[in-house]
Amino acid sequence: MSTSTSADILSHVDAGVMTLTLNRVDKKNSITAAMYDALADALEAANHDAAVRVVVIQGHESIFSAGNDIGDFLNKPPSTPDSPVFRFLRGISSFPKPLVAAVCGPAVGIGTTMLLHCDLVYAGDNAAFSMPFVNLGLCPEAASSFLVPQLMGYPRAAEALLLGEPFMAETALEIGLINRIVPPTEVNALAQRQAQKLAAKPLSALMETKRLMKKGHAGIVAERMAEEGASFGRMLQEPAAREAFTAFMEKRRPDFSQV
Repeated sequence: MSTSTSADILSHVDAGVMTLTLNRVDKKNSITAAMYDALADALEAANHDAAVRVVVIQGHESIFSAGNDIGDFLNKPPSTPDSPVFRFLRGISSFPKPLVAAVCGPAVGIGTTMLLHCDLVYAGDNAAFSMPFVNLGLCPEAASSFLVPQLMGYPRAAEALLLGEPFMAETALEIGLINRIVPPTEVNALAQRQAQKLAAKPLSALMETKRLMKKGHAGIVAERMAEEGASFGRMLQEPAAREAFTAFMEKRRPDFSQV
């Protein structure tokens, strides 16, 4: 069975596995509000569909996601908890069934932080992860201010979140963000094979095991995500973010000397 939730988010269900494909390669798979809505809707549908046992999120072998579409983001800023991006983040962080991700090329901002909520992540040797929120005058989202230090340890988390510089697949494997590195042409197929293995197992056991593993952090994640969201919305209106986004649109280096 194959359906398209939107032109930019393709949804395909086969043998118990729903595959969600970021399909905006000409725009580096930058994510719009409509795409966040489509992703949130798809996860909600998968949660309630007994025929779906596992969800795979994938991009293209050259790009996973450049993060938010800046123009769309500025036109439709996430100003309320029901904003599409926050709907998606709540959906992926609380999704009870197994989530698998296949990542090749750049994974910027939410392209990296969404992986913190996936159960298995497979990456191409061309994958490059970055969380450059500070460089945009913003704070982290997706509870990454909690989950990244938990995963990496504080010193590496500080380097990743305060400097916002990319790190490659080998580092991501070492710190436990991803499970395996393979050539880019093999990543999506590997994710599908692993998803099919999961789909063949008893779903009730998978879901209970996932719930127990995440139980200690679930409340903290939801609370931190809400706090980050409030800070993120406030900081969007402040001078640093305005300068960062203006500089981006004008294709110049931002000047933060006055902010």
